[in-house]
Amino acid sequence: MKSCLFALFCLLSLAVSAQSTDAAKEAAYANVLASRSDKIVATLGIGDSAAYKAVKQIIVGQYRALNTIHDTHKAALKNTKETFQADKEQLDTHLKQLDETLSQQLSQQHTNYLNQLSARLSPAQIEQVKDGMTYGVLPITYKGYQDMLPDLTDTQKSQILAWLTEARERAMDAESSEKKHAWFGKYKGKINNYLSAAGIDMKKAGQEWEARIKASEAAKKHE
Repeated sequence: MKSCLFALFCLLSLAVSAQSTDAAKEAAYANVLASRSDKIVATLGIGDSAAYKAVKQIIVGQYRALNTIHDTHKAALKNTKETFQADKEQLDTHLKQLDETLSQQLSQQHTNYLNQLSARLSPAQIEQVKDGMTYGVLPITYKGYQDMLPDLTDTQKSQILAWLTEARERAMDAESSEKKHAWFGKYKGKINNYLSAAGIDMKKAGQEWEARIKASEAAKKHE
């Protein structure tokens, strides 16, 4: 009888410990999302505290929704690979279906999210939110291209900005920092190919830009 009671006590202790661990993980995750979202909203110039909190909750909700979508996708991928590992044709078919489902879910969530933001923010503020969710890569990269290639035509600038904007829309829905940057990397490759096709030597332009940066830094040290 005592051994049974002891075993029951151990099981209950393990259950309580597991619940405590889960609660701690959720609290830590909630704090990360709150901090990340707060940094974005702090740049928007929202004076009203209620409006500030409302926008912050929309962004937090987006991060949570994206996390759920990606976690569900990864679990489905794992299960599919285990189930159809002996049948490549079936595996490829189901993997394609999973990718299509993921794309549809992300697209719908993306639209819903922007609609929520549009109800509370101006277009300019929404641009800030998008940049905040993607580490400001778009404006930094766009400025970099203009600094490296000061003779870009207006048409070329427009195309570069269009592709970087498309990259940002994709990156917003990515599951990690690495994958967000990967989207920009993919589109930067497209941009570089476009500029190379226009007769621009991108390697030479990059070297000359680096030399200009070093010269500018050296000049500042001697001021």
